[in-house]
Amino acid sequence: MDINIISVGKMKETYLKEGQKDYSNRLQHYCNLNLIEVESEKTTHKINDSQIELIKNREGERIIEKLHKKKNYIISLDRQGKPVSSEGLAKSIKNLRLRGESLLTFIVGGSYGLAENVLDKSDYKMSLSYLTFTHQMSRLILLEQIYRAFKILKKEPYHK
Repeated sequence: MDINIISVGKMKETYLKEGQKDYSNRLQHYCNLNLIEVESEKTTHKINDSQIELIKNREGERIIEKLHKKKNYIISLDRQGKPVSSEGLAKSIKNLRLRGESLLTFIVGGSYGLAENVLDKSDYKMSLSYLTFTHQMSRLILLEQIYRAFKILKKEPYHK
C-alpha cells in the first residue's frame, strides 16, 4: 500500500524532525510512505476571520495540486472529524486494502486548519483527539498511529 501524507509547512523543531525520521524508517517495512510538504502562508498574530479563510484557501490550493491523479482514498485531519482508536485506524486500513485501495492519502492542515474545498475532497474526516495539537505535532502523532496500525494488523508486539 502507498501512503501519502500531505502537510502544510515544514517541520521546524529538531525533536519532531527526528521523530518523523524514526517513524518513516519504521514504516518502510509496511508501506511505501511519501511525506509531501506544501508551503504555509505567512501570517501575523493579529488576523481576522476573512484573512484566515484566505490563508486556508491558498494552502488548500497547494494541497489539491499535490493530490495524486490516480484514485486516492483521502483522510483529512480535522478537529470536527470523527475520533478513531488505534484499533479503529488499523481496521480502516485493513478494510481499504481489502476494497482494493492502493493509495491512502492523509492531509494535515496548517495553523488554521483545512479549507472547505480540501475537506470536500476528503473521503473521511478524522480527529486525532479531542485535545488540540500543533500541526507539526499532529504529523508526528499521525505517523506513530499509522505505524501502530500496521503493527496491530500484523499482530506484532508494540511497546506499551
